[in-house]
Amino acid sequence: MRKRTLGRECALKILYQSEITRREIHTAAKTYWEEQDSIDKNVHEFTLRLTSGIEKNLTNIDEKLVQYATNWQIKRMAVIDRNVLRIGVFELLHASDIPPKVTINEAVDLAKKYGDVDSGKFINGVLDKIHKSELTSTNKTENKDE
Repeated sequence: MRKRTLGRECALKILYQSEITRREIHTAAKTYWEEQDSIDKNVHEFTLRLTSGIEKNLTNIDEKLVQYATNWQIKRMAVIDRNVLRIGVFELLHASDIPPKVTINEAVDLAKKYGDVDSGKFINGVLDKIHKSELTSTNKTENKDE
């Protein structure tokens, strides 16, 4: 498995653990890594980038989810779906080195693997809306200024 894919899976497990145990994300991450037998340095670093970035930007990320997940309240989303979306939104808005298509495909794959039957479609729809509205409009504005 690719290292970033594995890092996203680790991040999802940490976010899930954080919600279930009602602990802060960095505390759940510490516990998670203590329980792992071997840790690949690149996987650990990418996971840390995701989890700390999500923790730092959680309010903004959740506001985007409320804005784009039409007719869905964050608390009513499945825990897995909510956290896959948080990873995806973080990557779309704060990780310019990761192509949006990669972010969306990886999120859909995570949702299919860990979520419900329709999770992949739900994740794809929300992240695609965010990508088209937030990133496409930003790029158009930047290109006009050149």
